[in-house]
Amino acid sequence: MDPLDELAALLRPAGGGLFLVSTGRAEQLAMQRRLYGASDEAGVDAAFRRNLAAIADARVVILGCPSDVGAGFLRGANVGPQAIRSGLLAGDPDWPARAAAAGVLDIGDVFVIPQLLHDDMLSAGQLAASRRALYGHLPEETASTLPVSPLSIAERALDLVYQLNPAVVPVILGGDHSNAWPVAASLARHRRDRWAIVQPDAHTDLLAERLGIKICFATWSYHANELLGRDGRLVQVGVRASRHDRGHWEQGLGVRQFWAEEVKADPAGTIAAIVAHLKGLGVTSVYFSNDIDGTDSHWADAAGTPEPDGLEPDFVVELIRALGREIGLCAADVVEVAPPLARDGGEQTVALAVRYLRESLAAVVGPSLAP
Repeated sequence: MDPLDELAALLRPAGGGLFLVSTGRAEQLAMQRRLYGASDEAGVDAAFRRNLAAIADARVVILGCPSDVGAGFLRGANVGPQAIRSGLLAGDPDWPARAAAAGVLDIGDVFVIPQLLHDDMLSAGQLAASRRALYGHLPEETASTLPVSPLSIAERALDLVYQLNPAVVPVILGGDHSNAWPVAASLARHRRDRWAIVQPDAHTDLLAERLGIKICFATWSYHANELLGRDGRLVQVGVRASRHDRGHWEQGLGVRQFWAEEVKADPAGTIAAIVAHLKGLGVTSVYFSNDIDGTDSHWADAAGTPEPDGLEPDFVVELIRALGREIGLCAADVVEVAPPLARDGGEQTVALAVRYLRESLAAVVGPSLAP
């Protein structure tokens, strides 16, 4: 298959990454109709395929990864991508046209078998069974080469996107934070500049493994830091829930951390220090991996592991703007948004996630997409 045909096999229209046949299906289709300007499922699918065909000319591609099987405590981030897109449309009904005019293209969702995480964890029998379920319409020799687990599908999809457009900036809607791993892995293969990761997060995610699992919410940063060479290009901001102190992580793994207490004492000084640190390392682009629980739980309670005493939303916005202005973004995400876990159905947290998403997009394409 060529890259476009393979992407069409791996992905689904935006919102369609969750397999629904009854409960929730009407809401899913309603969002898709609004996003794609279509009247029925056939129109949604046609618009989805047109977006795939336009990847080569895009400045940014948005990809939903509605998987929360890599989470650790409370679940619900699987509905984050659909909620964020619905929030975008509710706040700005003209969003699809304005995004398209700015070169921002929504290429849909990774299709998620909700019991799977990564293909490395599967037996040959399970791989074969899942391939039959996902790709039974394809010739067996083709289907046998395709991934089936969400992290594996996302990584392959991003590789294909880069084949079509080496300069594109991927923006991921999660899903739990394990969905950042495919982005880091694909960046490591395709970026030729000196890129870094800036990670607002209450937690470090720096375990080498968790209960024998290599890639999950608690380990992806460790493995991304290995890709970077433990050279200070992983910068974590807002840490406050850790079994170890800052020295353990910085001295042991070569990361740079700005703990929440430090940030709150001097927000502007922290942003200046982050930018100076990255410039001092010769960094020329940043993957901004934005765990919603990096923000104080007063503002972001719809998360699997909300934590108090965290970052203020205005600080996160100013950090995004400074990184976009001073260095530039090569990728971004908003993850761990779990609407069912908040009393208000996640309304406040989703609105904040929409704000962060639009600021991240504006940092790449300019202020036309800012809130």
